[in-house]
Amino acid sequence: MFQIQPYSPVPVYEQIVSQTERLVLSGVLKAGDQMPSVRSLSIRLSVNPNTIQKAYNELDARGVLCAVPGKGCFVAVNAGERLTELCRGKLTELRSLADVLALAGIPKEELIQCIESAYEKR
Repeated sequence: MFQIQPYSPVPVYEQIVSQTERLVLSGVLKAGDQMPSVRSLSIRLSVNPNTIQKAYNELDARGVLCAVPGKGCFVAVNAGERLTELCRGKLTELRSLADVLALAGIPKEELIQCIESAYEKR
């Protein structure tokens, strides 16, 4: 389920957060699905349990996971909708990047082709 790149400049907890979000957005993880326990995931990934807990806390703060005391962490009921809204906020970043690309002389068609390629991979 998770693949950690130990030598990546991206911290391990952020890798877990982003991979979990991708799994939710792609429908692999659905509302109500139980996440692996902190202990079992830390053993499987050979990662400190505090790192897993940090990732789960971040996902809980974002509304992606819901912690149930004594039972574990579950994918939140509206996790997909929350992530979609968070991603919608990235459109501002995309507009800003498109401005820079236009100033650099990158043809609009090339940018559109890049975006279409991303959507085809879905």
